[in-house]
Amino acid sequence: MRPFPDDLVQARQEWISAYRQLADLPGHTGLRRRLYQLSTAVLFHPHWTERGGLTPAAWQQLRSVGREERS
Repeated sequence: MRPFPDDLVQARQEWISAYRQLADLPGHTGLRRRLYQLSTAVLFHPHWTERGGLTPAAWQQLRSVGREERS
């Protein structure tokens, strides 16, 4: 069983992708808007309230899971 819901992992993976695209193509309003939307989806996901909040350790674990599944 994975420690995070699929939609949370997917949002984090899309965030990584949007961030990289924005780094390559600065100034694209659509990419910035998408990054803001994904940031909100990740930071305010119901998973965090069910687990007692977003801790630094949980955030790091989500980052690792998001990167691993992109490989």
